[in-house]
Amino acid sequence: MKINPEILFINNEISKIDDKSNVSDGSHTFKELYNHRCKLFAIICNSYQDLAWKSKLHSDSTMFDNYFIVGIFTPAGQFSYHYHIDNWDIFKVKELDLAPEWDGHSADDIDRLFSLV
Repeated sequence: MKINPEILFINNEISKIDDKSNVSDGSHTFKELYNHRCKLFAIICNSYQDLAWKSKLHSDSTMFDNYFIVGIFTPAGQFSYHYHIDNWDIFKVKELDLAPEWDGHSADDIDRLFSLV
């Protein structure tokens, strides 16, 4: 698939911005969209507490500074996100010393969440 040169130019310009949180599509900023995603995932995890978990460390004991990982086991496989530590308390799920080993899922596996219902 060929990417529009204008899109490549815009993406290149955005990559030069240190704080991208206020970049907007005209309706929403990145900051707003990430905040919504975090809260929506918290609702899912909190609704399936028996399947969800959070950890301040990956399975190999590493982690990004000031971040944690939260995930859920679905019938279709794992799904997880990293969030800033400021969001820790909105996830009312069990805390693990180490996150489960990553099963290779990616953002493209978002549809795994549909297997919960």
